[in-house]
Amino acid sequence: MLDLRRLVVICEFARRGSIVATAESLGYSPSAVSQQLVALERETGTALIDRTARSAELTDAGRRLVAHAERILSMVEEAESDLSAHAGTPSGRVVVTAFPTAAVAFAPALARSLRRHTELTLRLGQSRSGRGMREVQSGEVDIALVDDWYGRVRDSENLRVFTLLRDPLVLVVPRKHRLADPDVPVDLRELRDEPWMATPDGEPSRLAVDRLLVDVGGTKPTPWEFEGLGTILSLVAKGIGIAAVPALALAAGVRGLAVRQFPGNPVGRDVHAVARGSSVNRPAVSVTLRAIHVAARYIAADLDPVHPAERPSDDEGAGDDPTGDRRDRSARGAMGRAFGE
Repeated sequence: MLDLRRLVVICEFARRGSIVATAESLGYSPSAVSQQLVALERETGTALIDRTARSAELTDAGRRLVAHAERILSMVEEAESDLSAHAGTPSGRVVVTAFPTAAVAFAPALARSLRRHTELTLRLGQSRSGRGMREVQSGEVDIALVDDWYGRVRDSENLRVFTLLRDPLVLVVPRKHRLADPDVPVDLRELRDEPWMATPDGEPSRLAVDRLLVDVGGTKPTPWEFEGLGTILSLVAKGIGIAAVPALALAAGVRGLAVRQFPGNPVGRDVHAVARGSSVNRPAVSVTLRAIHVAARYIAADLDPVHPAERPSDDEGAGDDPTGDRRDRSARGAMGRAFGE
């Protein structure tokens, strides 16, 4: 009988590529990982790892076992989810990861919404763009909030993708800048020679800014580059330059900024929640996904103000409002139905 814990170890080894990295990921010592893999080889009666003095890699048999192990572990998680779904009460720990601006924007609403589930604990961490889906796939986290600049994030055999909101690029300028006046039209051609600030070359938000400005010939050859959108916003607030940032970055609440929309259909990104299909029916994961969706509706209302006709009537209750705000509550029914509420 194959040991499930050892199957977890060999799957993690397949993802990490080394004994040391596997040990760091699982919280084991390298010798403990090696011992687990050796024991798994005894259980299967075949060599699974090709070891040399400086490296180790999977054999053909090891790769075949990993393929089987991933399916087995997914089925085990699905069975656990089915049993806990019938138990009904959300409990245990849910691990969520998010790109930094989403973590800041979603954290308050999630904390308020989930605190009534006294048997549920939430861990919300941050990950760099592109890592979230891999962390869900590997089982390191239950849910990832990921950004998608090119429409490439889709459901897969093992992953479910839930679209949350559209996050457009907006122009941020100092309060004393001429474009702080909403009556002054935004003309990208007139902004080419402004002191632009952006994230480093190759970052997704930087590529989006380059796409935005390509039709007007781009900015000066070398814009000022800074790590972190929060840093860029603070510099704009101090009057040092201007920037184009995703609107979600404004959730940090930096003072001293004026925000303008770009003309036409501006470049933007979609924000998604991603979870394993085998876990979405587990009550703890399901209730967290619902809380994320509700939070997204309120955040989206801040990014793009709701038309008055879509605002809720005064007689609607505010008891389930996770943000302390009463906007856009009418959308919650459809979102709840998407998660079986």
